[in-house]
Amino acid sequence: MVANANPMRHNDVRSHMMSSLDLDPATTALVLIDLQRGITSTSTAPHPASEVIERARALAARFRARRALVVLVRVDPGPNGELFPNAPVDAPRPPRSGPMPADWTEIVPALGPEPGDIVVTKHQPGAFFGTDLDVQLRRRGVRTIVIGGISTNVGVEATARVAYESGYALVFVEDAMAAREADLHTHAVTRFFPTIGRVRSTADVLAALE
Repeated sequence: MVANANPMRHNDVRSHMMSSLDLDPATTALVLIDLQRGITSTSTAPHPASEVIERARALAARFRARRALVVLVRVDPGPNGELFPNAPVDAPRPPRSGPMPADWTEIVPALGPEPGDIVVTKHQPGAFFGTDLDVQLRRRGVRTIVIGGISTNVGVEATARVAYESGYALVFVEDAMAAREADLHTHAVTRFFPTIGRVRSTADVLAALE
């Protein structure tokens, strides 16, 4: 089992965890955001990307064992970033020095995909706009989304906002997600996510699906 990277911060997060977690595999999906080679190769906090991947792998294995849906979301900004939103902003992303590596969008091998998984390709932070994610979930009767990935405050949060507005129940797996800076992760999981869903640990979700 992967050790917690920041026990004090994790304890703060768990102060929000008031109710027990019950998950029905028939109506619950695991949605993992942007755990792909080009993103997981960068530095993340408070949990290293390697730990996020390992916890995501354990979650995916348990969901598959219970015949619950696993959705692997990846972001494809285009070879030169031309498919990603490019509106005027006050803090633009640094421009790329060259085209994306050929394997930049590949899901990390530890996660698959495996038979029965759904792979969703997006071209923006959120996984619902311009994709068939909502159709894939609703046609299978999914009502609860268990979500993790990188980055907490970007892809995970953007996807979760639309999921909440669309009527899905949300479970955020705090130690199976990370951001570029620890405070960005902490703010999301302690201040925002508890207002639109339930924040739990990998161990909590695994126990709920035993």
